[in-house]
Amino acid sequence: MYSQLTEPERYTVSALKRQGYSLRRIATILQRSPSTISREIRRNATIDHRKPNPSYVPSKAQEHANGRRSRSRKVKHHAAEVYAHVEALLAEEQWSPEQIASQLPERLGVQLSHMTIYRHVRRDQRLGGVMFRHLRQGGKKRRKRTYGPEKRGKLGNKPMIDTRPQASEDRREVGHWEGDTVMGSAGERSCLLTLVERAAGLAKIVRLPHRTVRAVNRATIDLICSSGLPFKTITWDNGTEFHGYKQIEEATGVQCFFAYPHHPWERGSNENFNGLVRQYFRKRKSLAGKRQADCDQVAAKLNSRPRKRYGFKTPIQRMQELSGVLHLGC
Repeated sequence: MYSQLTEPERYTVSALKRQGYSLRRIATILQRSPSTISREIRRNATIDHRKPNPSYVPSKAQEHANGRRSRSRKVKHHAAEVYAHVEALLAEEQWSPEQIASQLPERLGVQLSHMTIYRHVRRDQRLGGVMFRHLRQGGKKRRKRTYGPEKRGKLGNKPMIDTRPQASEDRREVGHWEGDTVMGSAGERSCLLTLVERAAGLAKIVRLPHRTVRAVNRATIDLICSSGLPFKTITWDNGTEFHGYKQIEEATGVQCFFAYPHHPWERGSNENFNGLVRQYFRKRKSLAGKRQADCDQVAAKLNSRPRKRYGFKTPIQRMQELSGVLHLGC
């Protein structure tokens, strides 16, 4: 089996070569194959353009060999159970390759880059597999958004987003939330109420029987009073179902604010979370068969996903870190 020469062997090769020994004789002395000695001199010789032939300098030869070794790429072949774990997190938990890679050292004691996971998924796809369908943006078609005139009912004198406390903007203090509703199939009365805490990314999903002020207010007040989570402000979407916000403020003391129409980036945490929710509750699919237990299960999964922006801590860990609440019921 071929192995590279050691540094002492390189100095021996140089000394014997200067004394006029043939490559075959040098190989016999070092108990190496003549082809190994020939390859060593050919690959690691120093080229000096002032001289007709390359010279073999052992220190330079060692530098050449070390540089080549550091540049070479060693492919690690991980055990099948490692990839089985990766596939389970991808398919069952809907984690991204980057999230999976961040947790493997702690879970299995192995290092695996997110690019290696992507290559594994693409290799599976070429072989006819379907793992690629679990990638977050797999097959997603984007469309250009066009905004017409505002058709939803307007509420005058509502508190807008630019009047909310500075602490909410900084994301350093917990208790500042963003809220919206997520619809199922067209014409369906039931919907989902989603609330996301801005500093920790922790979220709640509540199934509503209908998309009305009464349903939103009842669910929001119940959640604030029973969850044990800190609530200081909520920034709502502009839907008419949030026009009864004053009742929430009077019942709980939580201040409510509104984003400007057609400015979804002002509630970026909530919009991003709604996109994750769509992995489980698809657009234009009925919510009729979904129960609150299903919503709680999805929220628990998403709250247990490591997030890159929090140093791959989960929203639950982040909330515990910022608020000191140890039992979140998430």
